[in-house]
Amino acid sequence: MNDFLKNLAALVKVKTIVTLIVVVVFAVLALRGGLQPDTVMTIVTMVVAFYFGTQTEQKK
Repeated sequence: MNDFLKNLAALVKVKTIVTLIVVVVFAVLALRGGLQPDTVMTIVTMVVAFYFGTQTEQKK
């Protein structure tokens, strides 16, 4: 249970919230036709790669 709470607390970090917001906003814009899907895919991929890249560096 302790590990679960630690993992939950780690998810609430600012970087995680920003990443999730960016992904959701760009997905909604793409679905509504406000953006081209290839543009959305590029931006979301960059944000997610940056997020997981910095997560990996911190754990080393």
